Amino acid sequence: MRGEHVFEARVEWQGNRGSGTSGFRSYGRELTITGEEKPDIAGSAAKVFHGDRDRWNPEELLIAALAQCHMLSYLHMAVRAGVVVTSYRDHAIGTLEQSGLGGRFTDVVLRPRVTVADPSMIVDAIAAHTEAAEHCFIANSVAFPVRHEPEVVAE
Repeated sequence: MRGEHVFEARVEWQGNRGSGTSGFRSYGRELTITGEEKPDIAGSAAKVFHGDRDRWNPEELLIAALAQCHMLSYLHMAVRAGVVVTSYRDHAIGTLEQSGLGGRFTDVVLRPRVTVADPSMIVDAIAAHTEAAEHCFIANSVAFPVRHEPEVVAE
């Protein structure tokens, strides 16, 4: 499948506390991410950047996008390899290095824990992670390493 695909998201700031951005602590970082016929996502800056810790921040959303993309690519590769996945969980962790007002992610580690239907599938299930990593659109778009520490067990 080839071609160009366009994706959209809308972001609306809700943090005007009456005086707009008159000072660094005078405004909230609250926002809502919306998309056509999708549930809203409550967003903010990370707490360390004066945000609301109860809302998703862009750093978490980037890590979640990488984990979700890898999972979806992995499930596809598992089917191609004849691997029956019955459970998949990931605890992804990203490291952000801040310098002055800027910063960048230095890496993200995905830690998928996969259960397969039969022990004979474990070797192919592990190999499918490498193939999935090569095909993940999001991981192929970032300028930092995305490492994988998969664990595969059989039911």
